[in-house]
Amino acid sequence: MEAAAISAVGYRFVAALSSTFRWKSEGVEHLDAVKAAGHQPIFAFWHGRILPATHYFRRRGIVVITSENFDGEWIAGIIERFGYRTSRGSSSRGGPRALLQLTRDLAAGRPAAFTVDGPRGPANVSQPGAIWLAKASGHPVVPFHCEAASSWTLNSWDRTQIPKPFTTVAMSIAEPIYVPRRSSAEEVEQYRQQLDAALAAAEIRARAMVAP
Repeated sequence: MEAAAISAVGYRFVAALSSTFRWKSEGVEHLDAVKAAGHQPIFAFWHGRILPATHYFRRRGIVVITSENFDGEWIAGIIERFGYRTSRGSSSRGGPRALLQLTRDLAAGRPAAFTVDGPRGPANVSQPGAIWLAKASGHPVVPFHCEAASSWTLNSWDRTQIPKPFTTVAMSIAEPIYVPRRSSAEEVEQYRQQLDAALAAAEIRARAMVAP
């Protein structure tokens, strides 16, 4: 009951706030190219940008991993109201089962998404789950970054950014990363580092788009 109440209030807050955002986007052609190739995107982004990302990609049937704990329960309740599907698990609990479900979702034509430094950090260092999923499924990782011109920053491990009402939010989508199925563990690590670099570059581009 408590998680359901938090979800209901949280959804109303996020929906009302995000409806005021003004958006600038770049790199949308990369997402179009993935779809034109008959693939589904495995979206990858930093945990601290959940709020604007939830609004931007709403109502697309994207499947998201949420933790198997109380926080994961109320977060799932919020994002499902925005048209997302959820698969419960994390890097510490239920991860293999959740990744298997995401593989099936991708095969069924549903995109997936990861907060790649979640659920508890370290911030801006990706875990390998998105890369492993790309290797297993044949679908590419699509990194992106959101940045607000004006925002509040929480004193949390991920430095969560909450854009202020009526601010401009930049969305930078990077080139897709395809991971061959026969990649070794060492090659998977190289692709993980490539993902971190792509996210860092997308952040620089997004910040430039909203710079005064």
